[in-house]
Amino acid sequence: MNKIFRSISFNAIILMLCFASCQKVSVPVKTELTPDVFPQNTAQYAQAAGPVYVALRGNISVEHFFMQSASTDEVIFPAYGGNWYNGGEFQQLHYHTWTKDHPGVSGEWYWTSTIIGLANQALATLQSAEPDGAAKQQDLAELRMVRALAYFYQMDSFGNVPIVTVAGDYSAHPNKARKEVFNFIETEIKAALPSLSSTIGQTTYGRPTKYMAYALLAKMYLNAEYYTGTKRYDDCIAACDNVISSGVFHLEPRSTYLKMFYPDNGPQTAEFIFAIPFDPSAANSLPFRSQNLHQRYDLPRRLVSKYKVNFTPDGAISTLPSYYANFNDPNDVRNKQWLTGPQYENDGKTPATYTTTNQSYDQFYKGSNPNGSITYQVTLTPNIVLRQDVNTFDVGNDEIGWNMGYHNIKFHPDSTSLNRNMKNDIPIFRYSDILLMKAEAILRGGSTTLGQSALALVNMLRVERTSSAAWSTVTLEDIYAERCREFAWESWHRNDMIRFGKYETSWGFKTDANPNHRIFPIPTAAMQLNKALVQNPGY
Repeated sequence: MNKIFRSISFNAIILMLCFASCQKVSVPVKTELTPDVFPQNTAQYAQAAGPVYVALRGNISVEHFFMQSASTDEVIFPAYGGNWYNGGEFQQLHYHTWTKDHPGVSGEWYWTSTIIGLANQALATLQSAEPDGAAKQQDLAELRMVRALAYFYQMDSFGNVPIVTVAGDYSAHPNKARKEVFNFIETEIKAALPSLSSTIGQTTYGRPTKYMAYALLAKMYLNAEYYTGTKRYDDCIAACDNVISSGVFHLEPRSTYLKMFYPDNGPQTAEFIFAIPFDPSAANSLPFRSQNLHQRYDLPRRLVSKYKVNFTPDGAISTLPSYYANFNDPNDVRNKQWLTGPQYENDGKTPATYTTTNQSYDQFYKGSNPNGSITYQVTLTPNIVLRQDVNTFDVGNDEIGWNMGYHNIKFHPDSTSLNRNMKNDIPIFRYSDILLMKAEAILRGGSTTLGQSALALVNMLRVERTSSAAWSTVTLEDIYAERCREFAWESWHRNDMIRFGKYETSWGFKTDANPNHRIFPIPTAAMQLNKALVQNPGY
């Protein structure tokens, strides 16, 4: 989606200041971002806030996705003849053997910290520069919400984290207890709510609204027992009801469910409460990808002609049978986000084929003609087999290895992009999540409201996803499976597995059951920079 972007181009001075708000720098910054210099008009106010949104876009589709999904049974990222081993980066996520030096751990911490630092800088600038009034209060509230979301991601991933709200504050801040961080985020959201817009559409797309705030509160309250030790299920239901009662969001029907994630998605998507816009032509000057690269990782490399992408994808990630087992209803439209078994061209009849040599097809070929030609139909198999080397998580660098595992293309390949980046916007909160969170909260002990039982809420969703008969009963296990079907590849599965008590179970090649691994360690670089930090238990 390439139509909805704030003006985010900014000069080198502003960039330096933005980084200075997040890091200690060894050289003085001689030009200050002040009301006398910048900003002085509406366009410049948007520029001042722009870096915060650029940073939010930063790691969401790649590093954050891998941390939240490759650490579960949803995503597996093996090596292919040494390719993608990356020092065991993805193997460690699968086995839960990450350390404080894991690049994903460092990336998640630095990304969320940068959003927070940039938000602090923008808040300080606009507080003193922008004229008082409703527009200013809305701008400030939106920035506080982006900062609150970053703190939520950090709290969810790392547990006890420091709280810093003053721009340019480089003093050593100790970790705050997770409960205190939770309370801080809750307070921030509630303080921002009155000034947030209730308008839904092109003018507010990609920016926090009241409904984004309620969705984040609902997510926090649903997990509150795990985060703080106190159940908040009725609060979760109340937050969900604020979204439901608004009447401005609707479930996409079966006919358009898959299109929610297509390259032309955007403000017209009825389910999106908050989404992050992407555009392959957008410039990025921050040290993050700020790209949607799902087609690079998700699409099998031998299906270029079918999807008409302008590059050769890696197709390196897939799912595990334990996760795919949730897709057990043949009438469910959500099955169509998966590539499984024999593949065909767009007509659904012509086999998708690829020609190579016998040994390139199977590196363990033992016949007499290793360089002989073979044309095969691309066929994706369900199981991941470490046939080259178990120790290095390696399936082999051949066609058999590359076609292992079922592939998810929910974020449909973007044939208009000239590079690996996509213009598919990535939803953070959808209306279907509101319905399922409320249903789960009721099953966990919350009160029924608006005449909506847990069963009614789940069936409300399922009628738009499958032509199978409505359910007559619903359990928490049913909710878990439904969440797997509904939110595949949307970076919520780690959060769900922990809440449902499944994160310590075995899947794939992972047998780790250490509950300390529900949170990641604080990275080495952060500990060195901030001596007041205390490492998480078990690390």
